[in-house]
Amino acid sequence: MPRAILCVLDSVGIGGAPDAADFGDEGADTLGHIAKACAAGGGDMEGVRSGPLYLPNLDGLGLGAAAKLSTGTVPPGLTDTPLGGRWGVGREVSIGKDTPSGHWEIAGVPVPFAWGYFPQTDPAFPRDMLDKIYAAAGIDGSLANTHASGTQVIEEFGEQSVATGRPIFYTSVDSVFQIAAHETHFGLDRLYELCQTVFEFTAPMKIGRVIARPFVGEDAASFRRTGNRRDFAIEPPEETLLDRLNKAGRQVFAIGKVSDIYAGRGVTHKIKASGNMVLFDRTLEALDMTADGGLIFTNFVDFDTEFGHRRDVAGYAHALEQFDRRLPELISRLRDDDLLVITADHGNDPTWRGTDHTREQVPILLFSRALSSGTIGLRPVLSDIGETIAHWLGLAPGRHGTSAL
Repeated sequence: MPRAILCVLDSVGIGGAPDAADFGDEGADTLGHIAKACAAGGGDMEGVRSGPLYLPNLDGLGLGAAAKLSTGTVPPGLTDTPLGGRWGVGREVSIGKDTPSGHWEIAGVPVPFAWGYFPQTDPAFPRDMLDKIYAAAGIDGSLANTHASGTQVIEEFGEQSVATGRPIFYTSVDSVFQIAAHETHFGLDRLYELCQTVFEFTAPMKIGRVIARPFVGEDAASFRRTGNRRDFAIEPPEETLLDRLNKAGRQVFAIGKVSDIYAGRGVTHKIKASGNMVLFDRTLEALDMTADGGLIFTNFVDFDTEFGHRRDVAGYAHALEQFDRRLPELISRLRDDDLLVITADHGNDPTWRGTDHTREQVPILLFSRALSSGTIGLRPVLSDIGETIAHWLGLAPGRHGTSAL
């Protein structure tokens, strides 16, 4: 029986979403704009990378062709002549451009409701809610309480947080309540407990996630976030692909933040890791442990958190090239009937205004030695990805989407 490996390159959108204007993102194109910047010399990193974006392995699976189908243009450095596999474009129908929306829909469940968001005010959080949180958690206050970039807010408020013992509360245009605190001075377990308390107040508001953002270091110059992030998320409203596989007695390896996104549902093996290359290592290791009919599901988060949100074009380009160089390792480890799926959950154009996600279409790249090459076209819902995997693994069809095979 075959297995499936699902790699979500977090935020690697390819532009072209027909409703992008509704989100203020008309013209956003994560992959295309990175490629253009690199071709013009804007992606150079001394001693690390320079010149046009070089992704021969992803391009060979159809990345450039998918980008052309999405936007009408092949990004510089890529081609529209795939060497193998099936390729296409995914279009999200959920009302959002955040992590749960994209991931739930990929796994067969479009989000049927509008997420709650915090307003662009200062403070961003309602005073009465903050007072209830303080009382329930036994803390005397919080810092920031605003819309902010995660790395910048730690640089600005980290020292004060360590000195006062107060956590840092912040949000973004996504449906999130994020809490940063020092792993040792505040305490990692205490941070998780605080997030669980906050989640009890935010869940009825349809706020998608409360995210623990622990950091270490002793001053603003040395602070850095750690891999002990944890997401406290609303559960999907229906059974996802993960639930269906679990019910069928199959293994589901959730690597990185995947388990948190689905509130742990359907997951049989949770593997935490930090950093794209470590996540790649854990994916290869999971291949040695996954039985017939199982799913390995990895989110490569650095594209989004380290480079998209920070508007780091060169860093994003380098991360894409790192992943591309290692892709042959993964392909060489596949059995003849295994299915590899590479896609994304939304965009995060590092050339775009602001620091948040962008509403874009996403690439869908399918590879198996048992699969002929060709296009799967433009898929009208990301649930087609989950249904394609379900079909490959012999599951009955789900309620949303259709298999591309």
